[in-house]
Formats: sequence, C-alpha cells, structure tokens
Amino acid sequence: MRLTAKQVTWLKVALHLAGLLPLLWLFWAANQGYFSADPAKDIQHFTGRMALKFLLASLLIAPLARYAKQPLLIRTRRLLGLWCFAWATLHLTSYTLLELGINNLSLLGQELVTRPYLTLGALSWLILLALALTSTQWAQRKLGKRWQQLHNFVYLVAILAPIHYLWSVKILSPQPILYAAAAIGLLAWRYKKFRQWWR
Repeated sequence: MRLTAKQVTWLKVALHLAGLLPLLWLFWAANQGYFSADPAKDIQHFTGRMALKFLLASLLIAPLARYAKQPLLIRTRRLLGLWCFAWATLHLTSYTLLELGINNLSLLGQELVTRPYLTLGALSWLILLALALTSTQWAQRKLGKRWQQLHNFVYLVAILAPIHYLWSVKILSPQPILYAAAAIGLLAWRYKKFRQWWR
C-alpha cells in the first residue's frame, strides 16, 4: 500500500521531532552534567553524529522510494537535508565556541588550514550550506539544470564527512567505521548513476 499525502505529512512531523528532541536532550544533559570529563568533545561528537545520521537518511530516501514503490517519500528528502545542515552547523558552532572559545575565534581559520580533518569538515559544511540555500522550489526553477548538478555534491559530502569523523577520533572505534560503511553502501547503491557520469 502506498503512502498518502496525509501520511507523509505525519511522517514529516515525526522527522521534525527526530531532529528537535535530541537537541532538547543535549541541552538537558549538558545542564545535568551527564557528559564525561570532556563535555566539549562529547557535544561535538554528538552533534556531528546527528548530522551524519540525517545525511545518511537523506541518501536512503531515493532508493527506498524506488524499491519500496513509495514515490511520495521523496517529499521528506529536503526536510532531512535541512536537519543535516542544522546539526552540522551546531557541530561547527560547538567546536568554535567550546574548543576555541569566544576570545579565540580568530584561530578558527588557522585551525581549518593546519588540521586536514577540520578542512574536510569545513568543506562539507560549505557544501551543505549551498545545498540548504538552494533547497527551495524557487531556487530549483531559477537554476534549472544547474540545480541538480549542484545538489549532486551531496555525494561528495557523503565521502568527506565520514572521513572527517574517522580522522577526528584519537582511538578508532566501531562507531565511525559503521557510519563510513553505511555511506559507502548508500553510494554503492547508486553505482549505475556514477557509471553513467563516468561515461
């Protein structure tokens, strides 16, 4: 049975809650002191993982809609992408404010240049910013064919962001590997599209 427009609307509500409730929990946990001895790192990793989850979810929508024969699922992809950008922005903000501090914001540019994993993260955020700014129907009409070309850069983010995560952890653990494997799987699912581009 195919999803109806009304069911998709309720699904969007659920996805909004999936993006908002972890943020409320984050503020509550920080206020209650539930993090480790290095809460700044915990917050950075939490926000980064949330951004990755929404990125992977947005990449899952197209193949899921196709193989499950649920075309209306595509309507949730923009929402997931915007939540990915929101959490990525929180991730960047938490690093800037909690790691460097308000008084040392001038160091951000130097950090981004001298630390390659931060360079990858910043590049991913800039791409997500461009995608978020052009996610409206108006932008799609205005850009025409270039809109799809621009939004194909999400696949580059799907490569850079997991590498950024893997590179940023000091002790390699299963979690970043699982995110990277999921990204590879979702990209491999699109091998026909990539093969057409190559040709």
